[in-house]
Amino acid sequence: MNQLDQTLTFLKEITDANAVPGQERQAREVMKKYIGDSADEIYQDNIGSLIAKKVGEEDGPKILIAGHMDEVGFMVRQIDDNGYIKFVTLGGWWGQVMLAQQVTITTNSGKTYHGVIGSIPPHILSAEARQKPMDIKDMYIDLGVDSKEEVEALGIRPGDMITPYIEFRTMANEKYLLAKAWDNRIGCAVAVEVLNNLKGEHHPNIVYGVGTVQEEVGCRGAATTSQMINPSIVFALDVGLAGDVPGVTNQIQAKMGKGPIITLIDGGLIGHKGLRDFVVEVAEELNIPYQFDVTPGGATDAAKMHLAHDGAPAMSVGIASRYIHSHTSMIHRDDYENTVKLMTEVVKRLNKETVHKITFE
Repeated sequence: MNQLDQTLTFLKEITDANAVPGQERQAREVMKKYIGDSADEIYQDNIGSLIAKKVGEEDGPKILIAGHMDEVGFMVRQIDDNGYIKFVTLGGWWGQVMLAQQVTITTNSGKTYHGVIGSIPPHILSAEARQKPMDIKDMYIDLGVDSKEEVEALGIRPGDMITPYIEFRTMANEKYLLAKAWDNRIGCAVAVEVLNNLKGEHHPNIVYGVGTVQEEVGCRGAATTSQMINPSIVFALDVGLAGDVPGVTNQIQAKMGKGPIITLIDGGLIGHKGLRDFVVEVAEELNIPYQFDVTPGGATDAAKMHLAHDGAPAMSVGIASRYIHSHTSMIHRDDYENTVKLMTEVVKRLNKETVHKITFE
C-alpha cells in the first residue's frame, strides 16, 4: 500500500477506531479531532451522540446531516474455565462470515488484546452437521491463554467491547478501499467533510453534523438527536449494498464508483419526493454522478429522525459497499468524494424559501 494522503489518513483513522453500539467514544473522538474549529459548537446528547453545529444564518432552517458511529461487533458475555470467551452479537451478523476471523477485545482501561473466533472442528462433525452453518451461540473467542484466571488478569470482563480486526488498505485499483466499519464511519466522514467545506463559506441555514450512537441496534441515537435539534431537513448518510458482484441479478441496482445512492424507499422511510427532486437537480446541475436504488429490508437513522416533533422531509444517501456486516468491507473513493461534494452543494442551496417549497408545495 502506498503512502496515504490526507483523505485516506482520515478514513483510516476513523475506520480503525473501535466503537460498537453503546461504546462509541473512540469514533466520537476522531470526529471531534477532524471537525476542529469548523463548527461553532460541539456537544453531545445524553447517550453519547455527537452534534456539531455550524451557524450560517441564525434564523435559517436546520439541516441535519448524520452518520452513525457504531459498527457491528460483539460483547464479552462469559469467560469459561479454560479461558475461552463466549460473546453476544451487537448488530446483525451472519454466522457464515464469522469463523476463523480475528477480533480485538478492548478492556475498560483501554488495553487491547487479539483473538480469533473458533468453534468445534468440522472434522469431528457428522456429515449432516457439516452441511449446516455453525450456530453463533456455539462459537467462542480464543485469546491464546490457558485459564479463566489468566484472562481476568488481563483486565477482561463481561461487557467489554469486541470489534473486528482488519487493516485499512487500498486495493489493486487504489480507488477501492478496504477496511472494517465502513458501515458507517463513511457517513460520519461525509458529515465531517461537509462541515470542513463550509468553513469560511456563507450558507443560509444552520447545519448540524451528527454522529449518532446505537444505530445498529435500533437507531436509538437518531431518536434523541433529532428530538434535541428539531430539524427542518434530514439527510441520513449510510452505506448501501453494491450490486456489482457475481450472483446478484436485479435485486440491487447500485454499483461502486457510480456516485452516491439516492434511496427511494427502505424499511423505515419513503424518501421525501420534494427533497429528492431538489438533490437530483443539484447533482445534474454540477454533473455529479448519482444512482437510485431501493432497500426492501433494513433502515437508516432517517427512519426515526424524520418523525421528530412535527416531522421533517428526509432522505437516505448511501455509498455503495461490498461485504458489510462482516469483518471487512469495501467502498470506492470516487463515491465518497462525490457524496461530499453533492451534500456540500445541497446545503449551500437550502434556505428558507427552498425548504418551505420542499416541505409544503
